[in-house]
Amino acid sequence: MSQSTDAGEKPGVRLDLGHARPARSASRSGPAITCDDVRVFYKKHLAVRDVNMTFARNEVSALIGPSGCGKSTVLRALNRMNDLIPGARVEGMIRFEGTDIYGEGVDATEVRRRIGMVFQKPNPFPKSIYENVAYGPRVTNMQVDNMDDLVEEALRKAAIWDEVKTMLKDSALALSGGQQQRLCIARAIATKPEVILMDEPCSALDPIATLKIEDLMADLAEEFTIVIVTHNMQQAARVSQRTAFFTAEADEHGDRTGRLVEYDDTAKMFSNPSDQRTEDYISGRFG
Repeated sequence: MSQSTDAGEKPGVRLDLGHARPARSASRSGPAITCDDVRVFYKKHLAVRDVNMTFARNEVSALIGPSGCGKSTVLRALNRMNDLIPGARVEGMIRFEGTDIYGEGVDATEVRRRIGMVFQKPNPFPKSIYENVAYGPRVTNMQVDNMDDLVEEALRKAAIWDEVKTMLKDSALALSGGQQQRLCIARAIATKPEVILMDEPCSALDPIATLKIEDLMADLAEEFTIVIVTHNMQQAARVSQRTAFFTAEADEHGDRTGRLVEYDDTAKMFSNPSDQRTEDYISGRFG
């Protein structure tokens, strides 16, 4: 990537920010999720520390950084997916709509219904397209007036209805990779979440399918808060309003711990980052 070399100007990275929407004011739109001094452990190992960040409603936030810096660990902590890993624990506080999601008496299943997850590799169930979308509402005993309408609504919001409306009884496994990922997004939408987490949702897709997912994210942000983990700097610049950069530090024993370095408006992060480590990473000098 080319860097600016004007005298007295911080280098930065030339990325296309022309399509990026400006970040909203967190005080105006209100926070969806707030992380206060969050640390995540896997048994005795401190995997990530010092996470303080706020995700505003109806924004796309991108988490970037080298492998092993804790991006996905933080993402999974936001809806208690780490609970499913033996020995994992979270310290600090993660508040969703003002409630500590790790607080006593909080139902982890309800947290995951309201904060949905889309994984790196498309993972449709070996069921029909229809049953994939209907699965979540059924297993969570959602009150649904008309399941057909709900399935159609979710598929429309995931921009795949027109492609599958005549084959709803067919196996979801017959869809292309990009279609499968949009189906998985529809499956997440079907449970009526407020937040959608995406862990490198385009890494297994071709450029055309990737563009469709990126366009879809912009549309979905009108209704949902989206947090995405990505290794693609151009993608972070294209789809997000805020970007967080994580890095990993090794102790004297060689154990690596991730930490949040910087979290700011995407345009500022990619043109004039506050921390030299961020500048080095996005300009390709390390990572």
